[in-house]
Amino acid sequence: MSNPIRFDDQVVIVTGAGGGLGRAHALLFAKHGAKVVVNDLGGSTHGEGANASAADKVVEEIRAAGGTAVANHDSVTDGDKIVQNALDSFGRVDVVVNNAGILRDKTFHKMEDADWELVYKVHVEGAYKVTRAAWPHLREQNFGRVIFTASTSGIYGNFGQSNYGMAKLGLYGLTRTLAIEGRKNNILVNAIAPTGATRMTEGLIPPQVFEQLKPELISPLVVYLGSAGCEETSGLFEVGGGWIGKVRWERSLGAGFDPKAGFDAEDVAAHWQQICDFEGAAHPKDNIEAMKEMMANLQKYAG
Repeated sequence: MSNPIRFDDQVVIVTGAGGGLGRAHALLFAKHGAKVVVNDLGGSTHGEGANASAADKVVEEIRAAGGTAVANHDSVTDGDKIVQNALDSFGRVDVVVNNAGILRDKTFHKMEDADWELVYKVHVEGAYKVTRAAWPHLREQNFGRVIFTASTSGIYGNFGQSNYGMAKLGLYGLTRTLAIEGRKNNILVNAIAPTGATRMTEGLIPPQVFEQLKPELISPLVVYLGSAGCEETSGLFEVGGGWIGKVRWERSLGAGFDPKAGFDAEDVAAHWQQICDFEGAAHPKDNIEAMKEMMANLQKYAG
């Protein structure tokens, strides 16, 4: 067993923490000594309505177990209010867990603007607003941990979830860039793609499997990623059912054409198998590595 992970004197914001994954995260952070801001508007899984009791109950649970927490009922689109609540209550913020989300599942041809915009607003704009409000404080204290909640629906796609998949993979794009920008101020940023039994996944997962996918099986990874001892940044992790795996981009070595002589669609067709061949594939970690094969091709035909 390694050294215990503690968050004494640290403040953690968990959005959408009134139930499901967020509640599990909040409880575990509190167990490890964190002061927790339990944010939840208390709306439905479709983003409708509001109810203060969800966040309040989780705060009661934390306090009953001897922990410290306050409830926050603001929408994540008012992220500055959530961060201000943390500052007013505890004087600082150290960890931001962007967990709040909704579903408006529809096939693309039936999708309405409201379904698209509301999912974007909660997942992407909400995570942006909360993180943006916390960012100056994390920079100033030269410490911060930010966790975004992506999804396998964003990584792999999923029928009826074009809006949700778009938002979830967008959050990973945000993760990658903030990891680069935050590193010099010791702000580490990671994303998880969780599979858990929550009200958002009920009915989507077979009942016998659903029962085994407890939200509590996601939270240990989130707490670790939020800890001072974690040095990981820009990572994407699939997690669920007691299993954790890191995801990375993979790209074929591709085919090169003479940029001076030019090439046509027929040339692309003739080399299609090579373009799509993952034998000896590359795993670029950043934009510089991503340009390696292209630069080699330019060099090959230079002169």
